[in-house]
Amino acid sequence: MDHIHAVLDSLQPVVLLLLFGVIAAVACRAARLSPIVGYLVLGILLHASGVDGASSTIALLAELGVVFLLFDIGLHFSLGHLREQARDIFGFGPVQVALGGLGLGLGGLILGLAPLPAFLLGATLALSSTAVVAGLLAQRRQQNCPVGLTATAILIFQDVAAIFLLIIVNAIGGESGSMAPQLFLAVLKAAAAFGVAFALARLVVRPLFDLIARTDNAEVFTASALLVALAASWATGSIGLSLTLGGFLGGMIIAETPYRPIIQAETKPFRNLLLSFFFISVGLSLDLNALGQNWLAILGVTIALIAIKIVTNGVASLIFRWSIPGSTQLGFLLAQGSEFAFVILSMPTMRLLIGDRAAAIIISAVALSLALTPAIAKVGRKLAGKMRARRAAKQERELLQSELAAPVLIIGMGAVGRTVADALSEFDIGYAAIEADQKAFADANADGYEVLFGDASDPRIWEPLNVRERKIVVITTPDLRVSRELTPLAALAFPHIKRFTLAADEDEHAAFAAIGLLPVIDASTPPGLDLAVAVLVELGIDRAAAEAWALEHEARARDSIVAAEAAE
Repeated sequence: MDHIHAVLDSLQPVVLLLLFGVIAAVACRAARLSPIVGYLVLGILLHASGVDGASSTIALLAELGVVFLLFDIGLHFSLGHLREQARDIFGFGPVQVALGGLGLGLGGLILGLAPLPAFLLGATLALSSTAVVAGLLAQRRQQNCPVGLTATAILIFQDVAAIFLLIIVNAIGGESGSMAPQLFLAVLKAAAAFGVAFALARLVVRPLFDLIARTDNAEVFTASALLVALAASWATGSIGLSLTLGGFLGGMIIAETPYRPIIQAETKPFRNLLLSFFFISVGLSLDLNALGQNWLAILGVTIALIAIKIVTNGVASLIFRWSIPGSTQLGFLLAQGSEFAFVILSMPTMRLLIGDRAAAIIISAVALSLALTPAIAKVGRKLAGKMRARRAAKQERELLQSELAAPVLIIGMGAVGRTVADALSEFDIGYAAIEADQKAFADANADGYEVLFGDASDPRIWEPLNVRERKIVVITTPDLRVSRELTPLAALAFPHIKRFTLAADEDEHAAFAAIGLLPVIDASTPPGLDLAVAVLVELGIDRAAAEAWALEHEARARDSIVAAEAAE
């Protein structure tokens, strides 16, 4: 019985948090606020009602929330992404953090802090919120516009910078001798951890997931993803680094494989749920007496934080040759504090350096800046629009169309999918492809096609596939029953996307057309040529050029067949 009571005592706060968390999320959605705001307020209210914010269960769930946030960020940090946006990640990002850290650090000096804690605090506050900004960009469908791409690149750098800030704070809090050897050792360990992660990605994880894919069992993918995230966190924690660094490296390991979308879809519920516990725990940790006594100071720090970051972000944008309107929009978008500030400012070392009262005020100010972000970003967007309306019509750097997002998603990479991919490559049009059959997936990869593994009929995978940013989806292995179930949902979520599919005959053509698809009866050899021409024409390619390519491709295929028969 004692054991049962112990379990019940552990479950009670979790059940309460889940119940009130759902209420908070729904209320914030109705009020058009970020759910983060609701979780913070919920934590404050629960603290006021006497809930123990130091509960080991809550603390564990909160820590896992940050680990899975970093795991998700790592899933987007592949070498390919690094190359595509290297200028923003390794140029714009460091300049933005340096200017923000300098400006906010000087503010700390003016308020009486010593140089080390002042500039460490400045660097911490120079970071922006990945969770809030990413959510805002998704709501506004700005992920692939220049402002969205650059903001995401900066956030990626900031997330890595936050990891090293955690390392530095841990090194400062060490008990032995000078900080320099500890810091050097921590950085050396981190560099080694990155190297091991890249090696594991190539030598172990990819073959392991190839093997798992053959089981055709989604639950095994979920368990494997959790294993990678938690094992990597345990490994970095065991050598004296942060658990969050391990979470990031675990995600980065998987980002190097074609299994990223399915892993991201499987782990997203864990990330969102556990991250909500983290923000609730932050609210639980706030000192209500300090909030009541220092509300004027909190308001002042919030205004100063946002104002300094708008200015320093804008200056960084101008350095990288953005226009004044574009710099204004980006500066306002990234003007809030970061969720990492809660982690760093909650550490005993930081509280010792800046004082408990100052830490409580700054944490409250960061929380308030997160709550104000949608309104602040909206103001920046409107200001940028008004500035551009008054300027002479010309193309500014940040308004140029980006080609990072491939406009076509091919579902199924059998013979038809390959033909469509060949056509798009011939005309230098980017595409993404996904295949659910493990053998077809392995064959397409072996033949040089870039293919992701997963089942596109699962709506959870649509976000990791970035479907919203596509112009055309090509369904090469259609199932009329599945299409009838999913097409209304897809049309509601992505009304701008044209969805092409194969049709075997006129009856099937009529059935697919009736549910909103664009069917093509393909009688070509090799299969898929008619479908490829229809897609090319929809993308603006001259029909005569598309048909000429199809005839040439058909002739090459015929010659290959003749040569193969002659060889036999």
